[in-house]
Amino acid sequence: MSTLRNKVQLIGNLGNDPEIVNLESGKKLAKFSIATNETYKNNKGERVTDTQWHNVVAWGKTAEIVENYVTKGKEIAIEGKLTSRSYETKQGEKRYITEIVCDELLMLSK
Repeated sequence: MSTLRNKVQLIGNLGNDPEIVNLESGKKLAKFSIATNETYKNNKGERVTDTQWHNVVAWGKTAEIVENYVTKGKEIAIEGKLTSRSYETKQGEKRYITEIVCDELLMLSK
């Protein structure tokens, strides 16, 4: 049960082509976002689709797979952990970001 403490599983579509970063250390990083959709009926009986965007990062071999096979619009399933971090902009403003660090990836589109 301890493996469930911080586990995220999502199925969604890529909003843009992944950004690939080759670091000086030789490691590869892939950054991308996926959209998940939830459909429900509101109190008027109208069908409403709620889209949520999720920031995802992948490292190493997973980043290589993303670089070679994943493009804008593709449907994928990911599994990973949720992380939060902060950084400071050039103007000195503190920003916060929540990301999913992807450990596993399954391509669902052809």
